[in-house]
Amino acid sequence: MLALRDFWRRHRRKGLVTLGICGSGYLLYKFYVAHRRRLVELDILLEGEKETDEIIKNQQQAHFENIQRIADSTTLPYAMHYLQSRISEELDPSYLTERLMQAKGESNALTSLEKLELWDRLKILSFTRLVSSIWAMTSLCLYIRVQVNILGRHLYIDIARDLGSSHLLDEGDPFDRHSQKEFLSTADFLANHGIFALIPCMQTAVTEVLKGKHLRDPFNTSILRESLVQILDTFMNIEGPNRWISYVLPENAISYKHLTATSSNFEDAAAPSPDISKLDQLMEETRDVLSSTGFRNIMEISLKSVVDTLTEEFAVQSRGLSSGVPLAKLLPLVSQMAPSLLEDPSGNRFVKMIGALHEVELFCTLLYANMTPDMQISYRN
Repeated sequence: MLALRDFWRRHRRKGLVTLGICGSGYLLYKFYVAHRRRLVELDILLEGEKETDEIIKNQQQAHFENIQRIADSTTLPYAMHYLQSRISEELDPSYLTERLMQAKGESNALTSLEKLELWDRLKILSFTRLVSSIWAMTSLCLYIRVQVNILGRHLYIDIARDLGSSHLLDEGDPFDRHSQKEFLSTADFLANHGIFALIPCMQTAVTEVLKGKHLRDPFNTSILRESLVQILDTFMNIEGPNRWISYVLPENAISYKHLTATSSNFEDAAAPSPDISKLDQLMEETRDVLSSTGFRNIMEISLKSVVDTLTEEFAVQSRGLSSGVPLAKLLPLVSQMAPSLLEDPSGNRFVKMIGALHEVELFCTLLYANMTPDMQISYRN
């Protein structure tokens, strides 16, 4: 015992230093272990958040692709089919051509003035048929793309805020599916209702532009393109720069339900349904987009791209068009080209061309990212 005391007395300072170092080392080790544990827990938490984010992104992408698939495979073909039928019925030139053919075989059937009047009516009708098809096809393609991206953006916002994401993604939920389908079904508004107001306005534009064009005047590729573009520009500004929106989009959800209701359930349609406010909100957002400068720009770009492609097609179909042919000889081809613009989207080169335009892709990307409706899309000549 004395030896231990003597040993401690001689080495007390060293012992205390050693104990201090060991104690400090132990504490540092404990802090290190706790820090490592926290880092591991944080890594696990971050990894879990990444997996959750990935799941949400995959769900979002799958849902968006499902809506896109509905638009491409169902909404657009169905609406395009009805557009073609409506324009064919409302702008049928067969009556005028039959009258002219009869007059050709019977010299005394019509006077020269009556023949001239028939030819002039055929000129206006043929160009109205063609340009109405150009505008209706283009506006319908762009309108449906706006619909899809507005729905996709709403889904993204709801998921990001964690507001009922499972509700939106539930395939069995009737409320959301019904709301989406009703909004997408407004793509039929142009074919079922808007076309009847569109055609008279388009005819007014055609009459104004072609009033100085006579049947014997030579038409070449340049003149044809210039005439089509001028008609479209005139039409887009009739009764104001945004009057055309009423041809593709109902005034509001209630008026749309009135229009689509049958006589048997008209009163039921007048009463607000549970999803009427959501439908009205989607339609109002769509109206804001269609009224924007950016959409107006891509509308002009798309229309002029279609006209350019169509003019090239005319040059192939009528080899004399490059040097010039009388307008009267061009009218049958003008009338015949209209149905090709409204063919099934799966094989429609004009529909595919619009979807592939860089400006259209950029606009849809910005719209899905919730950019301002007045986003600028530069115009290319």
